[in-house]
Amino acid sequence: MSTVSHLPTPLALLPRAQAGDEQAMNHLLTAITPYVARLCRSVTHDDGADATQEALLAVYRGLRTLREPAAFYGWVRSVTVREAVRTAKRAGDEGAYVQVDSGEEANPLDAVHISDVLDRLSTSHRQVLTLRAWGLSEEEMAQVLSLPVGTVRSRLHRARRRFREAWLPSAA
Repeated sequence: MSTVSHLPTPLALLPRAQAGDEQAMNHLLTAITPYVARLCRSVTHDDGADATQEALLAVYRGLRTLREPAAFYGWVRSVTVREAVRTAKRAGDEGAYVQVDSGEEANPLDAVHISDVLDRLSTSHRQVLTLRAWGLSEEEMAQVLSLPVGTVRSRLHRARRRFREAWLPSAA
């Protein structure tokens, strides 16, 4: 009989993990690993595994500071994206990768075209578009990227314009 199917949810494990229960912490980290890995792959390309490891370590180290259990997944997302961006910067990844998973595609080729257009954008433009696609606010993006909010706003504006120009060359 598998014990995995009987594990409590991450939110049920959270208080025990925060209190220092190592087994609860291990189960919690195991439960969030697919989510963390998916986020990291969206921000980095070749360094997704490294970014995932760094993000899980940051979650482990910072979990006791989380005050509001209902904010757990948003906090994990913020920590993960920050660590993925740091990993990409450390690796000098000029090709920081964006994989937008919209869930439902009208045309499967659209995902290929979107990736192609994103690959042609600058790293800074890909980063802000990726972070926005993951639902981060301009303030959260500024914190993750260590930039002023005004810089994030202008990059986002330019990134959207460049994306539209590349996506619809006749509209430029």
